[in-house]
Amino acid sequence: MKNKGANVPFHHQYLLAQLVRGVVLSGGSEKYQNYMLYNFSGLKGQTKISRNGLHFFSSKVTLVFSAFDKEFMDYFLRQLFTMPQLEIGNLILVPESVEKENYPELEDESKFICISPLVLISPTFNDSRGKRFISPEIDEFSDILYESTLERMARLEEVFPSEKIATFSKFQLVPDKIYLDKIRENQKKFARIYPVYDQDVKYEVRGYTFPFTLFAEKEVQKFVFTCGLGSFTHKGFGMLDIANADLNSRTERYEF
Repeated sequence: MKNKGANVPFHHQYLLAQLVRGVVLSGGSEKYQNYMLYNFSGLKGQTKISRNGLHFFSSKVTLVFSAFDKEFMDYFLRQLFTMPQLEIGNLILVPESVEKENYPELEDESKFICISPLVLISPTFNDSRGKRFISPEIDEFSDILYESTLERMARLEEVFPSEKIATFSKFQLVPDKIYLDKIRENQKKFARIYPVYDQDVKYEVRGYTFPFTLFAEKEVQKFVFTCGLGSFTHKGFGMLDIANADLNSRTERYEF
């Protein structure tokens, strides 16, 4: 980071989405022009909130990025590291290094945290349903995520043929009740409205951030961990991490 103390809007996923899209298109690859099986977090670093947004005071910031296809990841990183600097909001950043996280052991029951907001519904133009609040404690919450996850997996017919998709019947998201109760007691929020831009049209969607346990087949767990959970995952929503992960032994050198 070249200008310590600079800021981005508190909700800055749309700026990162524009950056990622620009990097992808800059390589000129027709193969990846409409590729959407990637996911990313918000910017991570030492921050302070003010009325102007989120100020970064660390010398380095981190973006967690994930993709289903290793070839796409190589392509994206090669384009990113040809750029002398990047501007995100008022931040001026210089690409410096990339590390690979060690892939966790996922079972049929996994405890996750959201490191970017989880969006349930993709709205249509002039439609406010994307802002509707749905309690994560009712079955409708899980049902919507189940349908959207299988729909995304079904697009990868060579990896998940229809007969394989049909076997993925178990899917239940159970929120951390202690966390939700504590949030309510402190009169804080775990669900907020976020801006999303798609085809130059601005939408507003409700995003949720809370820890939960997911009961699903191992292949489904791996897919949502890699590609995100919910809607607008390619725009930086629904990125997950393992709860209580060991942060000291998680990265290794990234090999092209």
